[in-house]
Amino acid sequence: MKRYIQGRDRSQITLPGRLDDYIGQDNPVRVVDAFVDALDLAELEFARMTPAVTGRPGYHPAVLLKLYLYGYLNRIQSSRRLERECQRNIELMWLIGCLTPDFKTIADFRKDNGAGIRNVCRHFVMLCRELKLLTQAVVAIDGSKFKAVNNRERNYTSGKIERREREIDESIQRYLNALQTLDRTQPAELPAKTERLQGKVQKMRQRLQELKEIKAQVEMQPDKQLSLTDSDARAMSTHSMKGTALVGYNVQTVVETQHHLIVAHEVTNTASDRAQLSKQARAALEAMGVRQLQALADRGYYSGPELKACEDAGIAACVPKPMTSNARAQARFGKDDFIYMARDDEYLCPARQRAIHRFTREEDGLQIHVYWSSACPACPMKAQCTTSNYRRIRRWEHEAVMEAVQRRLDRQPEAMKVRKSTVEHVFGTLKHWMGWTHFLMRGKAKVATEMSLHVLAYNLKRVMKILGIAELLKAITEEGLKALCSLQCRQAIQARA
Repeated sequence: MKRYIQGRDRSQITLPGRLDDYIGQDNPVRVVDAFVDALDLAELEFARMTPAVTGRPGYHPAVLLKLYLYGYLNRIQSSRRLERECQRNIELMWLIGCLTPDFKTIADFRKDNGAGIRNVCRHFVMLCRELKLLTQAVVAIDGSKFKAVNNRERNYTSGKIERREREIDESIQRYLNALQTLDRTQPAELPAKTERLQGKVQKMRQRLQELKEIKAQVEMQPDKQLSLTDSDARAMSTHSMKGTALVGYNVQTVVETQHHLIVAHEVTNTASDRAQLSKQARAALEAMGVRQLQALADRGYYSGPELKACEDAGIAACVPKPMTSNARAQARFGKDDFIYMARDDEYLCPARQRAIHRFTREEDGLQIHVYWSSACPACPMKAQCTTSNYRRIRRWEHEAVMEAVQRRLDRQPEAMKVRKSTVEHVFGTLKHWMGWTHFLMRGKAKVATEMSLHVLAYNLKRVMKILGIAELLKAITEEGLKALCSLQCRQAIQARA
């Protein structure tokens, strides 16, 4: 082994002997330690903040919170893996004082302190606000599907059950036909294959009975869908899995465009993003502490009532309109070819004829004004416009809001590129950290807790990169800043209550 770098003798006494000497001043674990020590965990609604008078002493919540935050920063989410790391990881030995909680204690802390963990995530966003990292009031909103602890085979809908019943009926008939053939051709002293086929038929019939019981449960569900492993998970189609569905959750995320920090997030089990725009934008408005906000989102969020709600809240939304016009698809004039004249409340058609207001009616809870021109039957351009006698134009009573959104988008042609480069990078990073299994916990509330830990770890790592560890440590340990964030967090918790 000469002429190679030599390691230490295992029996040699090593120096330095203090754990602190092994942890550099620029080690991220020092940020975790300082951040958790600066929190008032009782205000943040953590359980067991007052130890019991009798019985065996437990672990302080701060110890287990540090353990989890370190784990999620280093892509160690499993409670069993965290238990092993406590016994061999020198950074964790330094962080939690060489304590070695068992995996059940670690797992129960995450399960029982969902509200507190989510409050810590919000608290860190407030800290970022005080550090002037959220000064640019522009955010990108998007949702992405994350896998739940529920296999596709254990998710049922009425259509899926009917399809499986047909497949089982066909299999039973195939086995019965095979049995008839064996009765004619198989020697009497070789009954093994007959018994095997009869066993398969019996199992198929038992499976049919199970499907009937599951179908009854599916009919009792509000959305006619049942997941047996994680009852809150739902089947959702994704662009990357055409023809199949991912059983999981739709995680809504709001990311500010300056430093790419996550300012708000929510775990939902609704596949569509259509009704999420105003809710997520208002959450970002509150988290960033601004009066006006610009929100960028993709076509999946386009909804008249949602855009109106954003406008009323002082949020300037930039959402492209979906390209779903049947007239355009059939090479006829679309609604965009008709010019609305607000002063006269009329439309000017491509043939330069005026379509006047005829009546107003309610459609899906919205007040819709209907217009058409009397010149339609004799119009020379009628074939390019409509197949009916008259081309009817529908206008929502608040359609001016949607037109303002389109003008805003026209003035910012790069807005969708900014949205994509901001929020989709975050989803890619989070899913890479999570691994192919994504969530480890079951139930919407517990999954929301797990997502908050991922978001907190992501934001913490981003701020360490932006400010540097020394600067962030200095900001965390400033007493005035700690008190201010504590007050704001307390007010936010009281407002939610």
